[in-house]
Amino acid sequence: MALRNIVKIGDPILNKKCRVVEKFDDKLSNLIDDMFETMYDANGVGLAAPQVGMLKRVVVIDVGDGPMELVNPEITLTEGEQKEYEGCLSVPGKQGMCIRPAKVQVKAQDRHGKWQVFTGEHLKARCFCHELDHLDGILFTSKVIGKLEG
Repeated sequence: MALRNIVKIGDPILNKKCRVVEKFDDKLSNLIDDMFETMYDANGVGLAAPQVGMLKRVVVIDVGDGPMELVNPEITLTEGEQKEYEGCLSVPGKQGMCIRPAKVQVKAQDRHGKWQVFTGEHLKARCFCHELDHLDGILFTSKVIGKLEG
């Protein structure tokens, strides 16, 4: 495993749409392992592949109840609404109030290509939405109500 550099706001890769993962191999496993190590080292709860310079539909999340690897994730269900502050490892020192669904269900593959379903509420739901937005080139800064703080 290795730490990767986290891409910061202003880098055009953060505004690009990621490609679907079709090869489930050692290269993908290494990317996922590196992303977890990088996220934990930066004290984050989620990290998307474009944040480490890779245009692949890969996300890692750990909001405190164990690590989740999401390859080719899709939101399949949303319920309710929550309004909370968000930050981002690619936008250091800044945060802003965002509206997200209160409950989110995501279908995704693991590093071996096996499909699974995850459901999250509160922080996990926000994290799912925030990280999956990264895969479509969307930063939380475009969803901030009011102004960015910090």
